[in-house]
Amino acid sequence: MDVVDPEKRSRMMAGIKGKNTKPEMMIRRALFAEGFRYRLHRKDLPGTPDIVLKSKRVIIFVHGCFWHRHSECRYAKLPASNADFWSKKLESNVDRDQKAIHSLIALGWRVLIVWECITRDKTIALDIGRIINNWIQGDDQTGELPAHTHH
Repeated sequence: MDVVDPEKRSRMMAGIKGKNTKPEMMIRRALFAEGFRYRLHRKDLPGTPDIVLKSKRVIIFVHGCFWHRHSECRYAKLPASNADFWSKKLESNVDRDQKAIHSLIALGWRVLIVWECITRDKTIALDIGRIINNWIQGDDQTGELPAHTHH
């Protein structure tokens, strides 16, 4: 049972953005400050990546912990109401993410996932540009920030 009426819930859900979110804007500003130039939301690539650094062959997805099911993250709690719907919906998001990542790797891209929760950590957020830059300069095919799942 939902605690708000369907009309209000619909308005609330419609207000959730998929692009230009606060975490995404933070990452974009940090990358720009580090000297990176990039393209946004390229529809011609699998998964329509949030940030594309073509010259480095790097893709960055800025994932919301709830919507993309960040494992063991406190922001990724399954709603108690309509749990079956949410479980299926969120699992399909995770499946779609995995397919996009595998396709991008097959096309020769490196893929970094930046989870929303790391952008909420004030101490890490100040240094996020350098942290991402270090990953870009490395040679890992895939990566996640934060690298651990417990917070």
